[in-house]
Amino acid sequence: MDDVVVVALPRGGVEIGSHVARALDAPLDVLIVRKLGVPWQPELAMGAIASDGVLLLNQDVVNAAGVGAEEIEEIAATERRELQRRESAYRGGHPAADVRGKTVVLVDDGVATGATMRAAVAAVRKRGPARIIVAVPVGSAETLRVLELEADEVVCPLVPSFFMAIGRWYEEFPQLSDDDVRRLLEETRQLPV
Repeated sequence: MDDVVVVALPRGGVEIGSHVARALDAPLDVLIVRKLGVPWQPELAMGAIASDGVLLLNQDVVNAAGVGAEEIEEIAATERRELQRRESAYRGGHPAADVRGKTVVLVDDGVATGATMRAAVAAVRKRGPARIIVAVPVGSAETLRVLELEADEVVCPLVPSFFMAIGRWYEEFPQLSDDDVRRLLEETRQLPV
């Protein structure tokens, strides 16, 4: 499909994105997004950053946790370095896909707080797509409602009434390595589109 680009959020979203890209006969690209965790509870997202300089904060979490501006900037700087490292490692010299005027299917392995997906939507929106479709296998109902306000469409077949960690909804939930991500991207790039 010439008017569709699948954009996956590494790492977990790349495996799912590769299946979506194959099913749609569409190219697969990545968008690096990094969660900004609360300093003393890194799994709790107080925000996220994405390529193109996007910084998104969940002010409720920031306020409740009492995280100051200097701490946020310090964490964001660390995550920007990792974002740049992954951008270089995963792209292998390939430029970001041109999504201007196209339908972008943003894929991840699921959404919990939605911080990284919301940052991804904001980053892709800056690139001028015709539409953004968020596609995840599992997600929190509350987060999906927020994403419906920011994306043009949200597709999520499993919305548990009691949401726990994303990995809880998979029979197997291995953590992909950088090499796994590169391999999946390269395999998908070699498919005829």
